[in-house]
Order: sequence, then structure tokens, then C-alpha cells
Amino acid sequence: MCGIFFSLSSSGAAPTPETCDLLQKRGPDCYTTHTVQKDIKAQDGGSLSCNLTFASTVLSLRGDHVYEQPLVDPETQSVLCWNGEAWKIQGERVQGNDTERVFDLFLQAVKDDPVDGLAKAVSSISGPFAFVFYDAVNSRLSYSRDCLGRRSLLQGYDHDGSLKLCSICDSASVDCFREVGTDGVHMIDLDQTLTLQSCQTKTMQWGSAHLNQPIPPMNKSLPEHPPALTTDSPFVKQLESQLRQSLELRIQNIPEPPSYIAGQSAKTAVLFSGGLDCTLLARLSHEILPTNEPIDLLNVAFENPRVAAAAKLNKNAPPSPLSIYENCPDRITGRSAHAELTKTCPGRTWRFVAIDIPYSECLAHRDQVKRLMRPHNTEMDMSIACALYFASRAKGTATTDAQAHQPVDGEYTSTSRVLLSGLGADELFAGYGRHGVAFNRGGFESLIAEIDLDVSRLGSRNLGRDDRVLSHWGRETRFPFLDEEFVAWVVRAPVWEKCGFGLPECEATAGIDSEKLALRLVAIRLGMERVAREKKRAIQFGARTAKMETGKSKGTDALT
Repeated sequence: MCGIFFSLSSSGAAPTPETCDLLQKRGPDCYTTHTVQKDIKAQDGGSLSCNLTFASTVLSLRGDHVYEQPLVDPETQSVLCWNGEAWKIQGERVQGNDTERVFDLFLQAVKDDPVDGLAKAVSSISGPFAFVFYDAVNSRLSYSRDCLGRRSLLQGYDHDGSLKLCSICDSASVDCFREVGTDGVHMIDLDQTLTLQSCQTKTMQWGSAHLNQPIPPMNKSLPEHPPALTTDSPFVKQLESQLRQSLELRIQNIPEPPSYIAGQSAKTAVLFSGGLDCTLLARLSHEILPTNEPIDLLNVAFENPRVAAAAKLNKNAPPSPLSIYENCPDRITGRSAHAELTKTCPGRTWRFVAIDIPYSECLAHRDQVKRLMRPHNTEMDMSIACALYFASRAKGTATTDAQAHQPVDGEYTSTSRVLLSGLGADELFAGYGRHGVAFNRGGFESLIAEIDLDVSRLGSRNLGRDDRVLSHWGRETRFPFLDEEFVAWVVRAPVWEKCGFGLPECEATAGIDSEKLALRLVAIRLGMERVAREKKRAIQFGARTAKMETGKSKGTDALT
């Protein structure tokens, strides 16, 4: 995980101190800047002296040492700022540091063709990324995000007319920053006549002749007599294998974090509500990681004053022996899933980290969360971002005994720098309530259309916002369900193999929800019967960050 800043300016615009501090929160291991001076053609026929300012911070998670950025090629003076994980290049797994491999790939590509060559190089990368690349030989600036938008990159012009690209919203450009589109690779020819206020940007789009689209079209075939899904169905068995392969890329060979103690410290943590998706990742991680390596389960619960007030008014309700945090839906399911993991996977230290957030602490951090999630600015953005922000801080009380619920040595902060998220499973396997509504309205055809819509707009949803918030504590979140090869494999499968709508019920699926049925059957194969029956619940309701002050607000309401 890295932080990126770039500016094209006549005055040498550097990141503000506030922006610099936030970038270093993302990448605490290294901070370096590099400036290139270049004359560009002006509209009056003369030339304009400009500075290209590059800055990068680094969270080192690949290779055997910290690889400083920006990378500068001594021969050509080309520059790369890279924020990503190239898991594979041209289908081959990348060993060691990926940043240097990507830089070499780009340098070789632009020797043949500065446009098509770079596009083909980007097409060969599998993994999340955002980058800024200056091809000094051909005077071209290129920048991009991966087609699923898993890494943040924002762009805008400040009040002095300087073009800026940044992982977070630069504080000097707050009113004009927007997400860089995930539609392709964006290029600026610096040898063309320019005005700083409106650089001419050309976009090489995914799916064009230049840039291959890694996600194929949705399989829209309709069944005549779909068979029942069972734990022995070929698709369910292969699903388990495919998900394991995606997960292996993301949790094997993680370097030891600072202050690491073998057998005690965790390298990997799971954003853990106790729901199906995250628990499935935890369960599969057990089969990949050494048994003596603890896995932290990060479970967040909030003091919601509106819920607390409603409970006090309900005089007929019996008094609860549980605290306001232990009564949170995600805390209840989290404890239950922790117990099932402990029972199913003996010998592993499963550390349940209960992250309790008082309302006063939530208010104290509200402005910071609002700052990180910009340019997003709605009530729903805030309720989701708050949950992710405190969960990724990974500070709470820890228990390893799933029955006792007693904290170990008071306050605990996870050492893990890698977080796992189950995001993407609902879109791929029809996990939302609206998928059932679509099926009831128009059968398989409507259901397929709804899933296709979800998958097609993954890149334009809120992954950039989530990346800005989750990365604030110097941790990188990885999304096994959003691996390109995994997504491509799932969308090629017919809809009746992914969920249970319209399928005949059998003994194996009796009483199990149709949403994400294939994943539920994988959980049963792995001994997680209770988790397989968990209902879908949005994070803002499970952790109780939604509607903290009033129940009348709407998720789409803008924040003041």
C-alpha cells in the first residue's frame, strides 16, 4: 500500500502539510519526493516552464526490504508512482517486489509504442492498482486505476490551475477533486500545446483494441430444468478451489510486521462481522497459513444513542445482561462465528478483537473520517466509513477463548498490516435482498440483469472511498472475491450455479437462503454449518453506525 501525489504546475506545487501527513499514514515506511522541470508549449506560441512533482509514501509488503518510491530510471529519467499489488503479470505469479517489475514492464513497453505498448503492459497486470507514470522519452504522463477501482486515485485542479493527482483529497483542492475514472488508462501528451487549467487527456478504454477487458460478459443463459445445488456439485467444489487460490496470492509470504513475535503476533487479520463471506475467508486462511500463526478477527460495535434511547423507552422489554456493544448484531454473529471457527479448526489461535466505540469517540473522529472519504459526502458514506475506519484501526480487547469472552491483557492492537475483506461476494453471488425481488418480478432473466448491473458498476461504486478510509492506519485491505481471475470465472458460470433462486430444494439446502447459495454450500463443506445459515446484513446496521442521531435521515442526505 502506498500514497501517491503528483502535480503539474508552473509554481512547483507540493502536497500541503496536511496532505503529506495523511499520505504518510497510508505509507509509514518511506516518504520521498522527486521533481522534473520541463518546458511545454503555450497557446501564445511560446513556452511555459513547468514542474512535475512526484511524491510517494510506502507501506512495505512485498520483497525483502523497503523499495523507495517514486522510482526514477537513471537512463531515461522516467518516473513511476505505484500504489498496488501486481499479483500476476502475463499470467505468471510475481515473486518479490512488484513495483520494480511493473516499472521495468512499463519502460520496455514504451520503447516499442508509447501508447499501445503501455496499454498492453497495463492489460497484463492482475491485481489492484493506481499509478502515475511519466514517460520522459516520449513526454507522456499516464495515470490509471484498475477496472474494479480497488485503489483510490483522485484528480483535480487547484485554485492556481495546477493539475493534481492524489490518493486522498488534497486539502488545497477540496472543492474540485473527483475520482479518477476506472474506464481505462488516461494519457497527457506534454509535447502538445497545453494550458495548465485544461490538459488534453486521452483515455485508452478497457475493452478497446488497446486495453483488454479482464472481466468477460455475463453468462445470460436461461435454464430449462436447473438441477439442485449440493455440497457435491462440481461448481461448488471448484468454487472452493478457486477462492482458495485467490486467497493464497494475498496471504502467503507476508513479511513480518514491526514488533513481530513468532507464535504471538498476527500477520493477517479479517474484517469480521461473523457473516458468511468474511468467515469463509477466515476458514480458508486456516488451511493456507502455518497453524502456529494467529489470525486476528476484527469486530467493531458502536454505541448508538438512538438505539440506546429506544431501549430505555421500551419498558416491556426484559433487561439484557449484555452491554450495548455485546448487543450489536455483528457482535452477536461475530462471537458465534468465532466459536464455530475455534471448534472447526483446533490448534489455531483465533484472536477475537472486540472494538467498542463510544459515541463520544465517534464524534471526536468524525471530521477526520469526513476528510478521508472526500469527495463522498452523504450520511450513508459516513455510516459505512466510520465502521471501516475504526475496524481497520484494529484496537480493542482481545479474547482467544470463544466461550469466556474475557479480554487478554487489557487493550490490544493488532500487529497485522494485511486485512481481508469479503467485499464483492454479494454482487457476484446474488447476496442482496433486491436480487430476490428481481427474481420474483421477472424470473431468471431479471435476476441475471440485476447481477450484471452490480458487477458492471463495481468499478464506479465506493471502493476508492473505502481504500482511503481503511488505509489510514497503515494497513492494506485485500479483496479475494474481487480477484480478476476469480470474478471472470464466476461471471462465466450460469446463474443457477451461483444462487438458489428457482432451484428445487434438497436435503442439503433445506432451510438455507437462496442468496449466495453456492458460498453457503462451500461453508458447509468446510464444517461451518451455522455460518452457512447467516442472513445478509449491511455493515452500518450490523455495527450500528447508521442513523446515530435521528431515524429520519436518509442515506442519500448530504452532510453539512
